[in-house]
Amino acid sequence: MSAPEAPGRGGPVTDRATRVLQDNPGPLTLDGTNTWVLAEPGARDAVVVDPGQDGPSAAAHRDAVLARLAGRGLRCALVVLTHHHADHTGALPLLLAACPGAGVVRRDDVADGEEREVGGLVLRFLRTPGHTADSLSVLVPADRALLSGDVVLGRGSTVVGPDGDLGDHLRSLGRLAAEPDAEVLLPGHGPARRDGRAVVREQLDHRLQRLEQVRAAVDAGAGSVAAVVLAVHGPLPEPLARAARWSVEAQLRHLGLHLPA
Repeated sequence: MSAPEAPGRGGPVTDRATRVLQDNPGPLTLDGTNTWVLAEPGARDAVVVDPGQDGPSAAAHRDAVLARLAGRGLRCALVVLTHHHADHTGALPLLLAACPGAGVVRRDDVADGEEREVGGLVLRFLRTPGHTADSLSVLVPADRALLSGDVVLGRGSTVVGPDGDLGDHLRSLGRLAAEPDAEVLLPGHGPARRDGRAVVREQLDHRLQRLEQVRAAVDAGAGSVAAVVLAVHGPLPEPLARAARWSVEAQLRHLGLHLPA
């Protein structure tokens, strides 16, 4: 397995996975969006996971991805999208324009547990809804690595937004925590982790603790979503406050509680 990547905009993380970090940092994207270049050693065909966000850094990020491919004599044969959010998919047209003939895989294009081979590289697709309804995780069994998109981040916790579901998210985390091929975590944001299954278990425990905190806040008299957010998270600046509201709303729905905003 490759040594940990050097500081900067990314680098090799496993024998088959290289990170290219987009320059789009923020409260919800952390250091930026991780685009992953996957290829079997010695192969010519590669897979690009999550081409990144459109905007000021999109062209430079595309060029960085293409440089990683060219530096290893690779061509992009397939693009995989872990979910539909714009910080993962917005730069897709730019990448496809530079990679004629590349296919695209979204959640609905693969069955749960389906395996595909690209240039000798075996990928296993897992439907892992919760963060969004269309969240897709990808296993690289040869590296015992999990590409988790935003289901699990390299640090901190993800948001369960209006297009997600907490019950689904808890089930997805439980499934990934028991997955033997998830030892290395290759997330959509944040650093890669060598303790992947432990990170997933920590996130599952954290979610369950948050759920109890929300329940306790309501039992203590919090009568609105805003009051629960304040009780559980304290005062937050935007956009973190908006993300906290989304997560609290998801927790309340999961508990079968309906509170005014």
